[in-house]
Amino acid sequence: MHEYSAHADQVYASAQSAAASSSVVASWRRCMMMHRLAPEEKRLPVSLTGQEFATAVERSERLIAEASNELDRLFLAVGKAGCCLLLTDRDGIALDRRGAAGDDKEFRDLGLWTGSVWTEASIGTNGIGTALADERAVAIFRDQHFFCSNIDLSCTTAPIRDHRGQLAGALDISTRRDDVNDATLAILSQTVRDAALRIELNLFRSAFAGARFVMVPTDTASTSALLAVDRNDLVLGATKAARLALKLDDRRIAAGIPACDVLSEQQGEAGEDLLEAERAALLRALFRANGNVSQAALALGMSRSTLHRKMNRLNLH
Repeated sequence: MHEYSAHADQVYASAQSAAASSSVVASWRRCMMMHRLAPEEKRLPVSLTGQEFATAVERSERLIAEASNELDRLFLAVGKAGCCLLLTDRDGIALDRRGAAGDDKEFRDLGLWTGSVWTEASIGTNGIGTALADERAVAIFRDQHFFCSNIDLSCTTAPIRDHRGQLAGALDISTRRDDVNDATLAILSQTVRDAALRIELNLFRSAFAGARFVMVPTDTASTSALLAVDRNDLVLGATKAARLALKLDDRRIAAGIPACDVLSEQQGEAGEDLLEAERAALLRALFRANGNVSQAALALGMSRSTLHRKMNRLNLH
């Protein structure tokens, strides 16, 4: 009990200081000022009714479907280490989970179960709620949680974005193991970020089934910067990373912009590298078709006129 009292005192002192010294303290302050929570409270996250949960699941059918294999893969990696996995929607509602049967009671008693709401408003500073509030990956280690009742919990969470780059949900790994340290949490954090990224790419590809996908060069060499392009070279969609790299938004995409135009707007060597890669791809297709433009266009999944336009732009004769 003394430990709980000391934690509550620390939360009050830090949250009431003149400036938030970290993202955790900023979250503590939101919990107190915006959500009117008190750290010494003992509470579980809000739990939905059966009908409310069914509605939430129906609303996120595609997210659940595209995340299922990743949850299975991730559970194989960390499940035997006493970890629980939660997939939530953008409102923090736990839609799907993975956990070892022997750990289920412990995690259910904490509310780490489907139908629970893991927002900051519901259960204070926690991995899921804080990741959704800040729209970035976070790790909340033991006494960084807001409520005293959660200070034995360590969780690391990454947000998941949909095909338009909008927040769609979050993926979380939680554990109550007392031997978790900073190094372990760092490994789990990278693991959950990688899994969340794969789910994002699954969502993007399924949203633009049948399109060609072009990787956009970025300063960070991110594999998540993708364009979806139709057979006429028009951009159908772009991931969050691609939107940032190319300064794209829904309005520009809806207006109909050729991929070659938006890629040529990129400044610097990366744009030149992409043009060279495109030139090489066209040359390979033309050589394989013995110079037959119609056959090469068919192999590349584009129209003959589009291929001619690309050849002229790249000075291929």
